[in-house]
Amino acid sequence: MMHTDTIIALATPSGSGAIAVIRLSGPSAIDLVSKNFKSVSGKDLKKQSTHTIHLGHVTDGPRTLDEVLVSIFKNPKSYTGEDVVEISCHGSTYIQQEIIQLFLRQGCRMATAGEFTLRAFLNGKLDLSQAEAVADLISSDNEAAHQIAIQQMRGGFSSEISRLREELMNFASLIELELDFAEEDVEFADRTQFKELIERISFVLKRLIDSFAVGNVIKNGIPVAIVGEPNVGKSTLLNALLNEDRAIVSEIAGTTRDTIEDEISIGGIGFRFIDTAGIRETKDVVESIGIKKTFEKIEQSQVTIYLFDAQKNIKNLEDVRVEIEKIRNKYPQKPLLVIANKIDVLDDTQLAEINTTIADVLLLSAKTGFGVEQLTNALLNLINTGALRNNDTIVTNTRHYDALLKAFEEIQKVKEGLETGLSGDLMAIDIRQALYHFGEITGEITNDDLLGNIFANFCIGK
Repeated sequence: MMHTDTIIALATPSGSGAIAVIRLSGPSAIDLVSKNFKSVSGKDLKKQSTHTIHLGHVTDGPRTLDEVLVSIFKNPKSYTGEDVVEISCHGSTYIQQEIIQLFLRQGCRMATAGEFTLRAFLNGKLDLSQAEAVADLISSDNEAAHQIAIQQMRGGFSSEISRLREELMNFASLIELELDFAEEDVEFADRTQFKELIERISFVLKRLIDSFAVGNVIKNGIPVAIVGEPNVGKSTLLNALLNEDRAIVSEIAGTTRDTIEDEISIGGIGFRFIDTAGIRETKDVVESIGIKKTFEKIEQSQVTIYLFDAQKNIKNLEDVRVEIEKIRNKYPQKPLLVIANKIDVLDDTQLAEINTTIADVLLLSAKTGFGVEQLTNALLNLINTGALRNNDTIVTNTRHYDALLKAFEEIQKVKEGLETGLSGDLMAIDIRQALYHFGEITGEITNDDLLGNIFANFCIGK
């Protein structure tokens, strides 16, 4: 896959704005722009140093298209590793299109999705996992997702994988060398050291694989289903968490006929709250469909909040406790937060009774906001972000996760081979497979189809 032409694309979001940035990359980028740029100080762009900015006008023959700032980045000290020019023009869509069309007529080609980053990868400026982190950084919408993407883009994950791959490759070379001297029965690879390396690789791979459970929900937002009987204040709670009237609130039971979703950031973690239809026996066909969807949302959620009306149920708390136990038994692996709502109308004796009857209950008034902060703290405590705070590597990419699982499987085969005295030629096969899966992550082993799938998910100007 070779790229020798010059590409162009809008690097800022489409539409009108104060300014827009148009990016060119390729061997002719500086030359093409210099032919259609008149510096206010008479400079020749081709003679200017890298990483410099110049004021002037983009012209199309006798026509002046706009007054712009032109930034020059000469290879190899650029994002793509090629000559790169960025034109900062006024944000009129007309001006943007006129400038882009001008350079298309001059011989540029419109960049495909992610092609600037693809060229950075092909030119050795980024490895594949770093390139994928660029897309994650662009799409990050909370502090935690942003922090993980920044760490991976700086090479935290890929450097850890590369170190393991290099050590394993060194031992693999010695194993392969032994095969050349099979008749002389010699060992170049110290089996004790090799076993220690395999143990260390297994430990690191297991940690990275386990981190995906946290990383995936941080990247995509943690789904939280809010369930309970009708008219207990689920929609009011959702509005209190979101600080807006997102859900319809009324005194009529069954108002919420479908699920309502919205996302907020709590402590840098994205939570996607799902307000569901109430759980109760009903003959209403539409409401029945909503209740069915409620159970589907519980299945899909990472956390469930069970909300009950403290005022209405103060005399039948035992029934509430039984209902809570049913949910716990049905979803034993799913965290469940139990909340007694509308506690603002109860006295201290009644509150004490709720605490005594229902274990680990959170007291809350969605109407006044009392207890909402305690709820958000409880949600954060459910999420294991210790690795994030310690700047440990967290895997968020499904492709990486799949490759790690396959590498771990091959390493376990190598470990078993060492313990059973497997011959070097058979063990070398498993080692090569493990190295292959390591290389898939960083891009040392790749193909055009894989790259096409990855970079197709990028925005055009990146």
